[in-house]
Order: sequence, then C-alpha cells, then structure tokens
Amino acid sequence: MSLQPQIDDLLELRHQARTLGLASHHLVNSTFSGLYSSVFRGSGLDFEEVREYRQGDDIRNMDWKITARTDNPHLKVFREERERNVVLCVDKSPHMNFGTRGTFKSIQAARAVALIGWAANRQNDRVGGLLFGDVATGVEYFRPSRGRRALWRLMQALTDQSSQTAPEDQDCLLGALRRADRGTTTGSLIFVIADFNRDIRSLENQLGSMCQRHSLVLLPVDDVVDREIPAMGSVTFTGAKGELIEVNTDDPAGQKAYRETWEQRRADLKGLCQRLSVTLIPMRTDEEIHLTLIRGLQVRARNMVR
Repeated sequence: MSLQPQIDDLLELRHQARTLGLASHHLVNSTFSGLYSSVFRGSGLDFEEVREYRQGDDIRNMDWKITARTDNPHLKVFREERERNVVLCVDKSPHMNFGTRGTFKSIQAARAVALIGWAANRQNDRVGGLLFGDVATGVEYFRPSRGRRALWRLMQALTDQSSQTAPEDQDCLLGALRRADRGTTTGSLIFVIADFNRDIRSLENQLGSMCQRHSLVLLPVDDVVDREIPAMGSVTFTGAKGELIEVNTDDPAGQKAYRETWEQRRADLKGLCQRLSVTLIPMRTDEEIHLTLIRGLQVRARNMVR
C-alpha cells in the first residue's frame, strides 16, 4: 500500500456523490462548504441593501425595524468579501509516512487539503500552498491563484513519492511558518496540517506574529499509537538524529511516560491556541476526514457567537 495519496482520490472528493450516495453528497458538498463559508468568510463586510425576505435566507440578518414598519419581512444584504488568499501548509516529513488505523497520516493530510481547497475554490478564494519537511525537495511554495491551477499543482505534489533520504530538520515547521508568513499577503487564511507531536514552545513567537496579520488554523494529524504505544516487546526505533534506540514497549512505566508525554504536548498545543485565539482541529487517521472537519468548523462557529 502506498504511503502517498492518489490524485484520482483527491479529485473524487469534489464529487463524492458518485461513490458515497446522495446523503454524503449533501454532507460534503453542502454542509462542509456552507460551514467553511460561514466560519471563514461570514456574511460579508459591507452593507449593500435591504430587500424582502426570501425562503431560505438567514434570519439573523433580518431588518426588524423595516419589517415592523412595512408589515412584511425584510432582510439586510451584505457585500461578500472576495478573493481571499487561502494557504495550505502541509507537513511531508517522515512522521507523516505512518499509520496504524484507517490510513496513513500523509493520505489523511492530503484529503484535508482537497476538501478545504475545493471549498475555498467554490467561494472564489485564491488557493495556494506550501509543502515542507522533505529534505530533498525543501520548501515548495505554490502562490495563491484564482481558479484551480495552484490547488491542482499542490495536490499533484502531495501525490509524489517522498524523496526523504535523511532525518528532517527539527526546525522545518518553524521555517515553513516563517516562509508562509513572509510570502502571504495580510488578511490571508492559513491552514497548517502537520504532525504536532513535538515540543511546540519554539513556535509561539512565530505563531503570535502570524496571528497579527492572518487568520490561522492548526490541524494536527494523529494516529492511535501516537498516544498509546502498543506492547510489542523490545523494539528498535530510529531517533530524530538518525541514532538507533531500543525500547521495551512492555514496560508499564515506559508506557505511562509515553502517554503522559503525548498528553503534555497536546495540552501545550491547546494552551497555545487558546492564548493566541487560533483554531485547533485535531484529525485522526481512523476517522472520516470530512466529518472531522465539519465538527471542527461547528465548534469554531459556536465559539464565534459567544
């Protein structure tokens, strides 16, 4: 089984009705795109006009004064924000070539890119991307553009076999964030899809700087084994610097330390996002990606109205 997604699968996410039926078509194409629009674009920035209410309109925009005066329901109409830059930053490090349930992290990340990218494209946003973590190719940047050209190139790059030949630079995520910040116009929407099972303290200053200029969403990709190491006896792992490390996975104390390390790292990430008002949407390899994204957007939408 390939570690990399297939381009046909990513394209099919735009037309899931063909394989998943009418219910999923409504779920993916309507619910997800609608949530994307309401959460990341809103009803618009500028008031345009008042018109009579039509069936299906959002009653939150009702003009109650004119409704009371005319005895007919009227609605405020806003001019929608147009052509926002959306940048999808995706981790291609060796950490992503892993998965024990459902699928590999690399494939789940690519599916998220496709769904978000198609939703953004439907809203006339300019979609671009940035791939990082592969030491052979370095950082690959795809400038946001109208239409589907940059999204198509980004998805094609995600389906390329990884050329990873050496341990990745531990600061590659920080470098990618700096590159995205430097190369993206103010007011952009930036999604970071990565393996965040690491010490993230070094990222706080950079993320804080980005939040002053952009809207930021972090999507950590998790596997069950990231949190709970299975009992497999004595196993040899390759460390971050390429060294071999032998671990007794049957040791209860080791299992506890492993779990507590993951929990502490995730608590640090949640705390960082709360301090910076950054949206956090964890993704798991054993869950349907569109359902995960829908739930994450629903949580953000509820938080916006509090």
